[in-house]
Parts: sequence; structure tokens; C-alpha cells
Amino acid sequence: MTFKLDTLFNSPEKQYLDANDLSTLSQYVSSIPDRMAVYRTLRDQEIAIMQPIADALQQQAGHPEPLVERSVRNGLMVLRYAAMAMLLDDEGFVEERLQGWLPEMVKAYETQAVDQQLFQLLFQQLGKIFSPAQLNLLKPNLEKAQSLMLNTRETVTLAGLL
Repeated sequence: MTFKLDTLFNSPEKQYLDANDLSTLSQYVSSIPDRMAVYRTLRDQEIAIMQPIADALQQQAGHPEPLVERSVRNGLMVLRYAAMAMLLDDEGFVEERLQGWLPEMVKAYETQAVDQQLFQLLFQQLGKIFSPAQLNLLKPNLEKAQSLMLNTRETVTLAGLL
């Protein structure tokens, strides 16, 4: 259960949820079908999404194959964690799961340039598959992961795709 929902249900001083709390709960519950649809699409089409990105990274800039492989592998993990965070509606999930290892991997293998291109291509690819509303479900988590991965506050945004 998400942090937002946990706080709703762990308020012993309240016998019933107030109107704001009920609204928060209602918004989450009503968004579950959309979240599940996006999650299923990512799960089922992961290879179809990432393969063109891997091919483009290899062809576009002529990056060494091991760097492309490492970046794509990390990109897959980022996509999976972003999808789970989106499904749970948990803004802290991505940071909690990626903070300890992802920035260090990027730094150790010096994949930042490849990773930046990977995110640009990933956002383009997702824009072909998902509606703007569906992209908005993923956007905060992908941007947080990108920020962690590239160790920067500047991120490629989905704004141009929406």
C-alpha cells in the first residue's frame, strides 16, 4: 500500500475519513484500472520498447557495445521500478529503490552520455505507445529515476510529447 494510503488508514484519532481523505482514496481507486493497463503494457512490451532504443544507441553515436548494454540494462531496471511506483502511486519508491546503487553504477561505468540519450529515446518510444494521460502516470517516476541516474536536477521531460 502507498504511503499516502497508509497515512489515511493509520490515523487512530479519526473514526471516519474526512472529505479530503475520501477524495484522495477515491482518486487512487478510480485510477487503478489505468495504472494497471499501463503496467501491463510495459510488462508485456518491455522488449519491443527497449530493443529499438538499444539499436538506436548503437547506431547513432557509435557507443561501445558494453556501454550500450550496461545502459540498456539499467534502463530496463529504471522502467520496471518506475512502473511499480506508478502502480503503487508511491512517489518515494523509485528513489528508495534506486538511490543506493544506480548513481554509483552510472559513475563507475561512465554511462552518463549513453544514459542521457537512452532517456530521450525512451520518452519518444513511450510517447508512441501511451496516451498523454497514461504518460502522466509514469512521468514523475521516470523523471525521478532520470535525475538519480544522471545525478542531476535537469531532466528530459515528457512535455514535448504531451
